[in-house]
Amino acid sequence: MTTPTLDLTKQLLAAKSVTPEDAGCQALMSDRLRAVGFEIERMDFEDSNGSVLNFWARKGSEKPCLAFAGHTDVVPTGDLDAWDSDPFIPTERDGQLYARGAADMKTSLAAFVTSIENFVIAHPDHKGSIALLITSDEEGPATCGTVKVIEQLEARNEKIDYCLVGEPSSTNTLGDIIKNGRRGSVGCELTIHGTQGHVAYPHLADNPIHYCGDVINTLNGIVWDEGNQYFPPTSFQISNIAGGTGATNVIPGTVKITFNLRYSTEITAEGIESIVTEKLEKLGVNYAAKWTVFGLPFLTEKGALVHACQKSIADNLGIKAELSTTGGTSDGRFIAPTGAQVVELGPINATIHKVNECVDIETPEQLSKVYQGIMENLLV
Repeated sequence: MTTPTLDLTKQLLAAKSVTPEDAGCQALMSDRLRAVGFEIERMDFEDSNGSVLNFWARKGSEKPCLAFAGHTDVVPTGDLDAWDSDPFIPTERDGQLYARGAADMKTSLAAFVTSIENFVIAHPDHKGSIALLITSDEEGPATCGTVKVIEQLEARNEKIDYCLVGEPSSTNTLGDIIKNGRRGSVGCELTIHGTQGHVAYPHLADNPIHYCGDVINTLNGIVWDEGNQYFPPTSFQISNIAGGTGATNVIPGTVKITFNLRYSTEITAEGIESIVTEKLEKLGVNYAAKWTVFGLPFLTEKGALVHACQKSIADNLGIKAELSTTGGTSDGRFIAPTGAQVVELGPINATIHKVNECVDIETPEQLSKVYQGIMENLLV
């Protein structure tokens, strides 16, 4: 049996919006929102990576402002032959809806729209404001999407009080997990310098690869912190090591080690860099380090937004939602520093970015009801 939210989900899924493309998704959403009283403001930006479509939609001007945030872009499909059905032809099979973006995160986008439509009809005189911040640059570099829209809003002192990001947060059943924070992410490209030479004359060269063992063991052995009640301990992972010319008889002049740390609120990116610098100096290696902060950690403690989400999940799904800060980064990292309460709440994440990505066929309508309940808890 079809439902309004399922129908809209399928329309969005049929759009080949591989990042940074939008493929008409935002226009479809904007038309629906405009029809129920929203003012739509395009906020498109461009840099060396290309042009990105974004929009900011708002109904009302009073506080509090509850914003729904999400992205219309999806990751590439990978090998089409590995899919059991065309990833851009939404397909129902065995109680599931299959398509690229089904879980991440077009089902949430459809639920945003239909929940708002139903809420506005039921509560035309609701208090506060409802807004949407939608980008097509979440799965890509994320340089011209949410971060830029937030800069514009901050410049004119337009504040979000509560923000619900529609990322797939659930683990085993819809609504079992609410992400009320995320770890920070900082990466480093570490270059160890030596002296290139012939392998037959090692005394005339200095092999930087030979220093890697001590460097890796030292960094991997650091206890960065113990975490806290909301965050697990900071983790360190090496993702790439590259060195050598490809020839077997040449000692390389450099080797690069790329690593990333997902860190808790018990430490800072600056603190991590300081510890690494101290350890490397003690080892006496000749190195250069290029650091990149991909996102700061954020946390929304129990309060109005968390309570509104947990109550709606209990009322509509009959389960108790747990709080979690695990997983990767999201665009919530750009919104939380403004002072907004931010949570992530969306479908089960087991198939995101995978072949045969899917959601349960009942998820779109269930999620719409949960989102509507959140608005009722905060704005009625």
